[in-house]
Amino acid sequence: MVLENIGKPLVLRDVPIPEPKQGQLRIKINACSVCRTDLHILDGELPKPSLPLIMGHQIVGRVDSDSTRFKKGDLVGVPWLSKSCGHCFYCENGRENLCDAPEFTGYTLNGGFAEYCVANEPYVFPIPEGYPEIQAAPLLCAGMIGYRSLKMCENAKKIGFYGFGAAAHLLIQVAQYQKQKVYAFTRKGDTKTQESAKKMGALWVGDSEMDPPEPLDAAILFAPVGSLVPTALKAVRKGGIVVTAGIHMSDIPSFPYKILWGERILRSVANLTRQDAEEFLSLAPKIPIQTEVTPYPLEKINEALRDLKEGNITGSAVIIL
Repeated sequence: MVLENIGKPLVLRDVPIPEPKQGQLRIKINACSVCRTDLHILDGELPKPSLPLIMGHQIVGRVDSDSTRFKKGDLVGVPWLSKSCGHCFYCENGRENLCDAPEFTGYTLNGGFAEYCVANEPYVFPIPEGYPEIQAAPLLCAGMIGYRSLKMCENAKKIGFYGFGAAAHLLIQVAQYQKQKVYAFTRKGDTKTQESAKKMGALWVGDSEMDPPEPLDAAILFAPVGSLVPTALKAVRKGGIVVTAGIHMSDIPSFPYKILWGERILRSVANLTRQDAEEFLSLAPKIPIQTEVTPYPLEKINEALRDLKEGNITGSAVIIL
């Protein structure tokens, strides 16, 4: 399913099976989860995608070519970060997620809304035993970048989740495993999502404009809504941390300095590192993380994107090949 024009529906096309270059391998795709980043690309909020483009960056499939790391038929996953340069300031200092010349799956390189893809071998990861393809796909972005966001909260014990979509469904399980308490904030009147958060163990659930019952140690903004930044800053204690987890966000309104004062920290999360991926995929089966998915066939990708945009999905939308 190909994005040919920004803002237009994806189009079903027959394209050649891709041939891997040196350092790449080919994957026969079984599942690819849909991400809010796909919506940002589709809507033109992320600049200069490589059109025509096959989106999708939470890929799970079987190795289908020769490889130095894997055997043919191995179950593997491909995340958002497809390649880093290895020699810029950030790469040399263990922060390849901030690389000056990165490549991204389903954005600068063709991704997983297709039957086959190629991927750079060092950025492909084995899927833990026991995870069916459809269950593993959301781990590759919602899980990994959510995990990095949770790490950015440092030693927080009381954490607010603003937005309770695909990433929050996974991260609440990690937080509980780590003995952290989660306070879930949703859109006003979204009782379905609030009930889901309660069932998954949120200590408190409320509308995003509500104050939590006690000051939080940290908050993660999964919703790409800039007006929530001052709201979250007011909700955390002195020295607390607010993490913006998305790759795109609407403009942040001005706010009084007093809600930042007190050594509160406002930070963003950008992409992920291979270390994040390895840590998270090692942790996932120990918890074990359970993923809630809504399957769609490949030709229904536009419907899946619309349902995601309108908030009609609980958990993750996953394209099944």
